[in-house]
Amino acid sequence: MRASRLLTILMTLQARGQTTAPMLAKECGVSLRTVYRDIETLSALGIPVYSERGAEGGYRLLDGYRTRLNGLSSQEAEALFLTGLAGPANDMGLGAAVSAAQTKLLAALPQELRSGAERMQSRFHLDAPAWFSEAEHPDHLRDITQAVWEQRTIEMRYQSWKGEKQRRAEPWGVVLKSGSWYLVAQVDGDLRTYRISRILELTVSETRFERPSDFGLAEYWRANTLRLEEELHTYVAEVRLTEKGVWMMDALNSPYVRAATIIDPTPDAQGWRKATLPVGTLRQACVELLRFGAELEVLGPPELREKMASIAEEMAQLYAQSK
Repeated sequence: MRASRLLTILMTLQARGQTTAPMLAKECGVSLRTVYRDIETLSALGIPVYSERGAEGGYRLLDGYRTRLNGLSSQEAEALFLTGLAGPANDMGLGAAVSAAQTKLLAALPQELRSGAERMQSRFHLDAPAWFSEAEHPDHLRDITQAVWEQRTIEMRYQSWKGEKQRRAEPWGVVLKSGSWYLVAQVDGDLRTYRISRILELTVSETRFERPSDFGLAEYWRANTLRLEEELHTYVAEVRLTEKGVWMMDALNSPYVRAATIIDPTPDAQGWRKATLPVGTLRQACVELLRFGAELEVLGPPELREKMASIAEEMAQLYAQSK
């Protein structure tokens, strides 16, 4: 266990150039005291690890020091071949680079690890889009990817639900979510998210910007997704459900709604169970709850119950006319 941790610290220092003890502790899942002891052990083994004091300080390896030991276990080597999503990489203009990197990695692996890596490629396929939907292939994705990498500002004409808008932005990152591509960019000092398929025109300028070194794209995306879910579900509905309706709650609702739903564990005399769940606007709530059919009855608020009853009556009349 300790040998694996020492190797992790060594590889981290070699890959990043410089890092701090708290970051190493978080990476290895140990205490700061353990990291300090491990650094002393590496030094005793002849590894040239140096510490630098100050706000910009931390640990680093002697300039030019490299180790040829890759330290990959068989599982780690196999897992690396799951990182190459062929479709998304091609969309970003990186398909050839990913393929070449995997070929070089395979050639560099010891013979005993190659078969496992090749088996991983042949037995696992990652399909990013959600069911019954197709992946987007936005026209400007490759240019945006290059702008993100080179830290160049962009000018774009964007089609939002409010209309067309012209924006000058600093592209900080790109995210693939359920087959759709999104741009995270700073506009007028604020971070915003844009669906790349809605960008009508794009110009990448020669002007460069400085992306904050402490910005975490994954952390931002998680927080932004949660905030969006909260904004889209600002109301609470009271309903009652059949046992099938309870099962449908778990099958049809988003993770956010499932986590916030409270279901009475005790059925009533008819076998129905009461529940409360977050919903969006009146129209959005009707769309979401009508999926349950007769397995769900809205109890409140009154305006939602009335709207559901009105829609149900209109549908009944429509189908009665078609007989």
